Order: sequence, then C-alpha cells, then structure tokens
Amino acid sequence: MTSEPETLLKVRGLCKGFTMHLQGGLRLPVVSDVALAVRQGECVVLGGPSGAGKSSLLKMVYGNYAADAGMIEVLHRGIIVDIARAAPRQILEVRKKSVGYVSQFLSVIPRVSARDLIADVARAWGATEDAAQRDAADMLDRLNIPETLWSLPPATFSGGEQQRVNIARGFMGKHPLLLLDEPTASLDAMNRKVVLDLINEKKTGGVGMLGIFHDPETRAAVADRIVDVTAFSAAA
Repeated sequence: MTSEPETLLKVRGLCKGFTMHLQGGLRLPVVSDVALAVRQGECVVLGGPSGAGKSSLLKMVYGNYAADAGMIEVLHRGIIVDIARAAPRQILEVRKKSVGYVSQFLSVIPRVSARDLIADVARAWGATEDAAQRDAADMLDRLNIPETLWSLPPATFSGGEQQRVNIARGFMGKHPLLLLDEPTASLDAMNRKVVLDLINEKKTGGVGMLGIFHDPETRAAVADRIVDVTAFSAAA
C-alpha cells in the first residue's frame, strides 16, 4: 500500500504589508489570508502579475520577510516549525537542512572558485572531498559552464554564467523543500531545458517545490498546481 506524500509546507492566514516610512508612514498592503500547501514530489507555482506579492510570499516562507499574521508551517526533521514565529537561529537551522532557496542571482565569495562554491554544498551534505569535487564538476558540466572557468571566481563570469552557478549550488543540496525564484529567467532554451530536467528529477526524488516562473511554457512544464496570488490581494 502506497503511503500518502507528506506535507512539507502549509501556509494559513498569512498576511503582509509594508510601511513606507519615507512617505509619512503610508501602509502598502500586499497579501492577506494566504493559504497553500506543498507536498512531497510536487511543484506548486505562484501565479499572477508583477506586484501581486509572489516574491514577498516566497521570502516570507524563507524567513527573509516577517509576516504580519498567519502561519508558515515547515516540516523540519520530523517536527513542524512555524517560520512566522521562529527565532532567527531556528530559521537558520531550517534553511540548513529543510528549505533551500534558488534564485537567478548569485552572491559570490571573492577568490573562491566556481567548483569549490558548489563542492562546499556537497561537503555540507556529507560528501567526501573527492565526491564533492566530482559532483561539482558534473553539475558545472551539465549546466554548460566551460571547464576553463571552473577554477575561477564567479564574480568574473557573465550574468548568465553566474546564474547557472547559483542554480548548481541550489540543486546540489538535498533539502526536502526548495523555493524557486525565477531560476530560468534570462537562460537560453538549452540551459532552460537543463533546469527543467533538474526540477523534474527533484520531484521524482520526492522533493517539494514552491516557485515563480514568468515564462508560460516553463510554468506549464513544471507546475503540478498553480496558485493565483491575486486571490489573496490585500489591496483595498
């Protein structure tokens, strides 16, 4: 008998607004009463136009933005952690082992090579040094980063190459839940296909994903469900 996929993320009653301090404390509402869930092996895509609150919602789930109200329940090592109320140290622990974040932007460390940046992730998940270096090389090759660049710091790379290094880091990890913030933006068709394959492999392995994809074809290729964020608009 096949067991039901576990729920990795449950969002309930989530609300968020921003106070514009440079405009006399004007309150800018974003989302209200958001409800969604992500289970093992599925990719839930946030839909809606720019400004609807998709990125803000993703950042609240990751703990970068504080929620005004509501719950963000993440399954972390067998227990439920409410990110909306968790202490900063606990949020860091959840990020380390349970929730990964993949975006189109790379924060690079000066003088650290692309291969070592990715190998560091593999080592953090228990790989030996040889295995980490091998896995990093395989991922860089798969994402079409020329071998001549592997020993160089990604700060010297083009924007597209930096984006692919960031994707490599995100998918090298073994987080059961991944947040995907436009990982295919600005990629050409060949590299977009590689990322779609990586996403589908993660899904097959039971990883749950919550993502933003503005490209309709990409969205259709990966989405098991689309949650229209405009349904949670907090605008008056």
